[in-house]
Amino acid sequence: MAAVVTTDPAAAARCLAGGGIVAIPTETVYGLAACASNRAAVGRVYAVKNRPTDHPLIVHLAPSADPTVWGVLDDNALLLAATHWPGPLTLLVPGTPHTPDWVTGGRDTVALRVPSHPLAISLLEQLDDALVAPSANTFGHVSPTTAGHVIDDLGSSIDMILDGGPCSVGVESTIVECTPSGLQILRPGSIDAAQIEQTTGTAPGRLTGGSRAPGMLASHYAPRARVILAADSGAARRLAEQQSPDETVAVIDHDDASEYARRLYAELREADSRGVTVIVAVVPRRGSLAPAIADRLSKAAAGR
Repeated sequence: MAAVVTTDPAAAARCLAGGGIVAIPTETVYGLAACASNRAAVGRVYAVKNRPTDHPLIVHLAPSADPTVWGVLDDNALLLAATHWPGPLTLLVPGTPHTPDWVTGGRDTVALRVPSHPLAISLLEQLDDALVAPSANTFGHVSPTTAGHVIDDLGSSIDMILDGGPCSVGVESTIVECTPSGLQILRPGSIDAAQIEQTTGTAPGRLTGGSRAPGMLASHYAPRARVILAADSGAARRLAEQQSPDETVAVIDHDDASEYARRLYAELREADSRGVTVIVAVVPRRGSLAPAIADRLSKAAAGR
């Protein structure tokens, strides 16, 4: 049965409170939500996405919620939360006894964020729980930035889609690990290193250690087409011309990084729908979102 599509956050809240799973809009991408305390519902999220159960989920909180119920926030984390929540920033912090293993993948840390999309906020404020909400797509595939993308991927596997229109940012939230040893950006997003340093007075350190948060795997965000990266527009044209005549080639290139981020996933999906076999994507160099776009493109180019 196809998922019910609604624009009413109260309907989505009722579905979630009853144990359902609902695709919800955020400013970054659409998430596949379940009540965080409902083990069976969270298990459905993992199963529908075909997501490894040891891959942790982000806990989405209402602006009025107390994040210290779920995590231990140090001074840096508190400063970042006060400055950038609601917004596209996730904090990886030590968990509390309240945080269940089925949310954290059995780890002792938990990822927390407060989204800024008005429908997501309205929904969260109506629930007596937090939500897990990984991207509403099959694991490793291109994230959805419209309700239509969710329908294409998961429309017959989930209960409801809360349609909030196209996502305004278009790439996933920045993930910052806050530990006694300092700050690390685990996944770049629209909140960049300069903003983090400005907020905390501490520059994020060089990324070390293994995968411990969403989006850290080497291959992710991947279309069916093969992705080739180009340094600039001229290089992209040359690479496109060098492909075999048997290939169907598309080029992705935008001067403005914010526009690039908003359109990236839709253009990757459109290329797949047109049967494109090779995508040549220019890696942006300027703008606060350039590192995030470069990260997503490098993971898409890594293949499956």
